[in-house]
Amino acid sequence: MLGIFAHVAFWVLVLFGVAAIGLRRVAVFVVLWGIGVAVSRSFMIGSLLFTSYVAVLDVVLVLLVFKSDVRGR
Repeated sequence: MLGIFAHVAFWVLVLFGVAAIGLRRVAVFVVLWGIGVAVSRSFMIGSLLFTSYVAVLDVVLVLLVFKSDVRGR
């Protein structure tokens, strides 16, 4: 279930990122995501690795888009 959240958050951040950090930087993240898809298919447990990979991309996008960490309660 959390894997789905990471993927949805990635694409939402990509949409916000176009306005915040520009199309070129967002394109880099989409290419990195695509590379992750391609590489994860070559591993037996690739889907688990890919979810973690997308979560790392999410963290970096949050830091770039919002210019800081998102604080929890």
